[in-house]
Amino acid sequence: MNIRPASDADGPGLANLIATTFAEYPGCLFIDEEFPELKAPASHYARQGGILLVAESGGRLAGSLAAVMTGVPDTGELFKVYASVDQRGSGLAQRLYAEGEAFLRGRGARDIVLWSDTRFLRGHRFYEKLGFVREPVERYLADASASWEFFFRKRLD
Repeated sequence: MNIRPASDADGPGLANLIATTFAEYPGCLFIDEEFPELKAPASHYARQGGILLVAESGGRLAGSLAAVMTGVPDTGELFKVYASVDQRGSGLAQRLYAEGEAFLRGRGARDIVLWSDTRFLRGHRFYEKLGFVREPVERYLADASASWEFFFRKRLD
């Protein structure tokens, strides 16, 4: 499994990875227009001073993770945390996370936060295994899926 910085050409593969994940959950729809950043995903995160990592296997994207520093001092945020169903439990997500955390630590992060759809229970267990704590905060996205998201935070040592 090759983990590398994404390029803008990875947009279609990333869209497929996300759409495939969404399809696992009733009512979770992937609508291209709701993800304009996928037209040039590497540039999108680079403009924010961040990085988008992808994992490639057999010519297809099997995982992703984006990491950026937020406007809140010492706080980084994760986005686009996905692993294909055939890679879950393989250690791929932990490898992606470790690289994302190292990137954020290198920029002074003392906290890492993320938002996750309330339906993604397996993902929530993964975040908690990594030391994230779900805080009593939710947000509604008003997207095609009528998504609600939970807020997670991990304090770094």
